[in-house]
Amino acid sequence: MPAARTPRSRVSAWLTVLVAGLVAAIVVVGFWRPWATPAATVAAGAGDAAVPLTPAALELPENPTVLIFGDSWTYGSAAAAPTLGYAYVVAQLAGWTTIVDGVRGSGYLKPGIDGPDFGTRIAALDPALDPDLVIVQGSINDRKLPADGYRAAVDAAWDDLATTYPRAQIVILGPAPQVLPVEAATARIDRDLAAAAAARGWWYISPLMQDWITTDNYAAVIDTGIGRFHPTTLGHRYLAERLAAAVGALTR
Repeated sequence: MPAARTPRSRVSAWLTVLVAGLVAAIVVVGFWRPWATPAATVAAGAGDAAVPLTPAALELPENPTVLIFGDSWTYGSAAAAPTLGYAYVVAQLAGWTTIVDGVRGSGYLKPGIDGPDFGTRIAALDPALDPDLVIVQGSINDRKLPADGYRAAVDAAWDDLATTYPRAQIVILGPAPQVLPVEAATARIDRDLAAAAAARGWWYISPLMQDWITTDNYAAVIDTGIGRFHPTTLGHRYLAERLAAAVGALTR
């Protein structure tokens, strides 16, 4: 028995529907741009709709001064020497002068081993530093504390930071996973920080969403022994490379 054939008119109609569907999909993806950094949302007045706004490209001078503020990862924990930590190495890679302010164990809510919480530390920063760029890293250290009050602590700390350095451009570097799979509380912190940064029109870099640390490179990047789940020396260099590339991509 000969194979059944679809009438030519039906084939033409089916192709028309298919092409139309593909065009619509391309338009939707082009508008959504899942590969792009999420747009910030600017709060509108009462009765007005929120206006999406992509953060402005960073404008940095040649050899900028960059304050890198964070926790033990910024301190350089588990590197052969703290000065081999990512916050120091990125200066060599990117041509920056970095001012490194890392306190082990600290977070927006949690006091650290060598100093207080982020908000208290930011309030004590020297305005005379006058950096061109401030990068605030982390922190996973708040993951074991209740979520209540977290966003308020973040907003208060960032308000002080913007007031202390009104000329500086600010980039938020979210938490990176010290264990895989990523802990639910770490993912929640990442989402909270991303939303807070978007509300201000600040750039947010998410090592979680950008897969900086995966099952393929975890053993090389993270010291699970004496380093107590901090980056190895090679891991710190890898993080410095990723950070330099990420900031470079945001720079005019």
